[in-house]
Amino acid sequence: MLTFKYTARDPATGKKVSSQLQAENQQAAATLLQKEGLAPITLQAQTEREGGFGKYLHRVRIKDKVLFSRQLSTLINAGLPLVQSLRNVSAQTQNKQFQMVINQVIADVESGTSFSESLKRHPKVFDEVFISLVAAGEVSGTLDTSLERIANQKEKDAEILSKIRGAMIYPVIVLVVMLAVVIFMVVKVLPSVEEVYRDLPGATLPLVTRVMLGISRITVKYWPFILVALGLIIFFTTKWSQTLGGKRLMDRLKMRAWPIGRLFMKVYMARFTRVGATLVSSGVPLIQMLNITGRAVNNIHIEESVQKAAEKVKGGKALSESLKGDPNFLILVPDMLRIGEESGSVQQMLGKTADYYEREVDNEIRTISSTIEPILMILMGLMAILIVTAVLLPVYSLVGQDLIG
Repeated sequence: MLTFKYTARDPATGKKVSSQLQAENQQAAATLLQKEGLAPITLQAQTEREGGFGKYLHRVRIKDKVLFSRQLSTLINAGLPLVQSLRNVSAQTQNKQFQMVINQVIADVESGTSFSESLKRHPKVFDEVFISLVAAGEVSGTLDTSLERIANQKEKDAEILSKIRGAMIYPVIVLVVMLAVVIFMVVKVLPSVEEVYRDLPGATLPLVTRVMLGISRITVKYWPFILVALGLIIFFTTKWSQTLGGKRLMDRLKMRAWPIGRLFMKVYMARFTRVGATLVSSGVPLIQMLNITGRAVNNIHIEESVQKAAEKVKGGKALSESLKGDPNFLILVPDMLRIGEESGSVQQMLGKTADYYEREVDNEIRTISSTIEPILMILMGLMAILIVTAVLLPVYSLVGQDLIG
């Protein structure tokens, strides 16, 4: 059952009525309203929107879509009709938000809409690659195979993202601990040193201690404003990064900044070739494959390069030649494509290139981790020296004054 939010007019009173009801599909919901003597004005299925924190608690994750694709592929391969297969998968789905989406897809398919068109009505859940592969499977009669390829491609993509996030956990934890120690020393320890000096006539704090105390006073006195300022900076930076100019700069930094530039370039090449291989193997035409893959990479500069290559391909140029020399592509990609074009095995070459870059992503993550660790250790050492100097230097100066006295 789906939940529908509606606005209807009561012919008896002429008033508008807004509420919710549950029905199998939109047509059934409209019929229920008419039976109640209401004339529907708007009728919207609440399949992709929840109030409060529900949308975050029940958002559709990659692993949900992988499981959906694999289960549906198995059931269709076993000979079950599509609608029955979808109902079985829906019954096994734990994510309530995803279950509502699947039920809406079932209702659309039962009303005569194709499976791919039904999925297209939920762009926040099913991306363009997913829909294109399903459409190709419907046309060729190999929907179960297409769904299995979707699951494989999604798993590979999720695996890469998981490795990147895993590699970032250690540096983030170290930085958070460093920040917590610095805040504690600045806010609690240094003011105690100042109190000791306050009662000593003629005592002068060292420069480094005075600077740290100045930071301490500002932090203690203005911490609410500092937090608000940091919050505003983060908020506006996030909004700016979603604009065209901000996205262009952020995407360029991902590709060029040290030490993450090489990692992201290999991630993008792995994603381009993996999605490309999946689409080609499903029979998606080359130009359509390029348009979809360019957007799937999720980098505006690479997307522009792919669009330029697609225009050259339309003009009769080979894809390998169209990508050759492009600074946004690593040289192995056009070279492997050229071999595939000459041997008639573009799909296999794209798959092998994807495998290579996925292994390279692992190597790059290990390299970055081994590079970041000593840098973090040096930073922690410098921070410790600075704090210890600010705290102990006044103590040593007091001891020196006592000895002289």
